[in-house]
Amino acid sequence: MVDGPGRQRPLRVLVVDDHDVVHWGFRLMLSQQPWVERTLSARTGAEALALAVRYDVHVALVDLFIGQESGAEVTERLRALDVPPKVLLISGAGRIAPSAARAAGASGFVLKDWPAADVADAVRMVGLGMTVFPPAEAPSGPTLTEREREVLALIATGATNREIGATLHLSPHTVKEHSSVLYRKLEVRNRAEAVQRAQRLGLLA
Repeated sequence: MVDGPGRQRPLRVLVVDDHDVVHWGFRLMLSQQPWVERTLSARTGAEALALAVRYDVHVALVDLFIGQESGAEVTERLRALDVPPKVLLISGAGRIAPSAARAAGASGFVLKDWPAADVADAVRMVGLGMTVFPPAEAPSGPTLTEREREVLALIATGATNREIGATLHLSPHTVKEHSSVLYRKLEVRNRAEAVQRAQRLGLLA
């Protein structure tokens, strides 16, 4: 979805990703756009913040997962700068709900396997002050109970079964049972996979 008017200007674009091939591909694509003034690369959240400040970046393309860092958290930190860049979240496989992306301060979300022209258009539109999100899709993930959602949210924070039990007033055994059901519903084997799949399905706001 695209909305909001904007005015053309040369853009300084920052690519935040921990893969060299991604940097090469995006920089090659963006360097061919007449409206791109400069393209920069960062491989960590700290590098992204430093470059955004130093070069007064207009648009930052931020991967959903940057090593062990969350792209949503990096987005929040970039948007908290005195002169914040617009942020376009990118991903090769993961998904994020538009509501969660907006809550983090992102102006859009695109997949890395989109045609280059479409990704370039998304960068330009975000730079113009518009928002770019894929059309809403019918929910395709499993149906979770309210309790399962609570357990999943706490798992995502890194809480142990005992800590989850204390928070929800459940025994560790009951928490383990809820976790086992979650793994089956999400078709995963462990906590890390559960969190990643839940994020792709938009189950974690």
